[in-house]
Parts: sequence; C-alpha cells; structure tokens
Amino acid sequence: MPIAIPDLDSRQRIGQLFSIGIAGPEIDAPTEELLREIQPGGVCLFARNVRDASQVRDLCTGLREILIDPIISIDQEGGTVDRLRRIVTPMAAAGQVSSAVDAEKMGRIVGELLRILGVNTDFAPVVDVVDGVRSGASNGLFTRPFGNSKESVVELAGGFLKGLEANGIAGCLKHFPGLGAAKVDSHNELPKIEISDEELFDVDLYPYRELLAKHDVAVMVAHAAYTGVSLQENAQNGTLLPSSLSGSFISELLRKEIGFNGMVFTDDLEMGAILREHGIGDACRMAFLAGVDALCICAEPVNIRAGFAAIEDAVASGDVSEERLDASLSRISRAKERLAEPLPFDEARIKQLSEEIAAFNASL
Repeated sequence: MPIAIPDLDSRQRIGQLFSIGIAGPEIDAPTEELLREIQPGGVCLFARNVRDASQVRDLCTGLREILIDPIISIDQEGGTVDRLRRIVTPMAAAGQVSSAVDAEKMGRIVGELLRILGVNTDFAPVVDVVDGVRSGASNGLFTRPFGNSKESVVELAGGFLKGLEANGIAGCLKHFPGLGAAKVDSHNELPKIEISDEELFDVDLYPYRELLAKHDVAVMVAHAAYTGVSLQENAQNGTLLPSSLSGSFISELLRKEIGFNGMVFTDDLEMGAILREHGIGDACRMAFLAGVDALCICAEPVNIRAGFAAIEDAVASGDVSEERLDASLSRISRAKERLAEPLPFDEARIKQLSEEIAAFNASL
C-alpha cells in the first residue's frame, strides 16, 4: 500500500525526504539501526551492495520489511555505470546505441532484470546533450548519455524509457538542467558551465521539455553552476550556487516554467562539488528549500544523520513550513503509488537476460 501521509509521525515524514546508500550486501546490525532511525523514503544500491542475484533480491526484500514502501533505486545505465556486472553480462553503454528500437530493447532488458531483483527505480537515462562541439571534455560523462544531438537524445532516451516502463520500472532523467557542456566532473569539483541563456534553453533543456510531456519520470538535478545564464544565483558567501541548491533552477525553471510536478532528486550530496563548499546539513536544507523532494546521501552514516538533523531543525524552527513539507510528501506518495511489485525471483530467467545482453551488445 502507498504511504498515507497523515499516518506518519514527524520523524517518518522527514525520513521520506531522504534517499540513502547503505554499506554492504546485507542488512547488518549498524545498517538496520540506521534504516530504523532515519526511515528513508528510498535506498540507492551501488556495486558494493551487489554480490549475486539472490542476495540482491533478499536485500530488497529486507528493505521492504523495514521501510515504508521504499523507492529502491540503482544507476543501471550500462557502460561505465553498470552496477549489475557481477550478476549479468555487462551492458553496452547508452552512447553506443543508435536506434530507438535498440534503446527500447535495452530498456526492456534492464527493466525486467531490475524487477526480478526487487529494484523499482532506475536512475537513468542520462539526457545530457554532448554533441561534436562539446565532446572530449573530462567531465565524467564519457559514453553515458544517449545520442549526440538534442533530437537524438530525445529519440533514444524516449525509447529506453518506453522499455523500462513496459516492465513497470520508473525512470529518472538526469542531470538537470544539463551537464553536456561541463568541462570537469562534479564528483570532484563544481563545474562552471559557460553557456548562454539561449544555448541552455535551446539545447540542454530540449530533452526535458520533450520527454517530461510524454513520460511519467523523476528528475535528478546536477551539481553545476552556469556562469552565463541569468538564472544563476550566488550563495550567501558570494560563491556560485550549484543548480541543485538553487530555487531559480528548481522551483522557477523546472517547476513553474517547464511545469514539472513529479519527484525531484538531488545528485549525491556527498560529491566534492557540494560537500567541501557547503557541508551536508546546509546543503540538505538549501536543496529542500529550493524545491527538491529527495535528498540523496549515498555513503556515510554520519552525513545521513547530519542531513536528517538539519531538516528536522529547519522544520522545528519554521524555516521549512509544513506546507512545503506536505508538497514534497504528496509528490513522493504519488510516485510510490506507481511503483510496481517485484516479479517472482527466477534465476533461470536472469541467465536468459544475461544471454540477451550479450546478443544485444554484439548487434550494436
């Protein structure tokens, strides 16, 4: 059953705002203590959580027993970001796919595999536009995005989403408003993207305008600054404010101008682009006030607890109003209502899917 907001106590309401990482492949005692204490709305799985298929399914079952209808997510993009390579044949990268038919096939394979494993959300596709002019930068994207033009991004990412959705898996467009022109990796430092309003609206936002009108997906916001864009804000200390902490980008551009009322996730708030400049507590408070629904803290329990405490304090002080909290809880509840139940666990079918991935890779 989806969460009923009136039935949650104050700590559970705040916990729903967090999507966290956990330490290993099992729910050990410290992990269970963290999960019961925070009651996060979601858990994101990484390679460290994946040993074999039955173990992943057991882990997801355990998360469902402890948490309230959790959003169990994973970055299953293929290529350099493939969390399931220990279970099945590694999937080709999105950047190797050149037709909507193949993209849909890729989405169908990934979608069925995730549902058998007990995962219900894929933090994919990457819709950053990396054309010939932008390619070659050391920004960590490599071959992660679909396509090499704004139109091909929409065509191929749309096919991938169609495949995911056919198997009941929720997708997530990333990294809003676009990392395609970044020259550095936000895992390490804040990208300062030198594009104009015209380029942002014509190129980087094009996939969001097109795909959000046709697909029921979430959006993940990038940690980046856009030095030539009029929406760019400065933090109180005068430094450039990352888009993930900016009301101009999230509430004004994504919510009001584009008209998106689905779930918005931050990228991992432990990335260097955020943690060094803002600290985890301030980053959580700023991101939530900017319009984010789900705060992603993907590794350290001390940071997860600090982020929770910061939001708890902001609610208690009135800095975060009950109305603002209710708005995000409503979006989270609606997203959870659409999540599909896991398929029956089937080791033989997983083996078949692994063989299908090998054949798919060979066909590209």
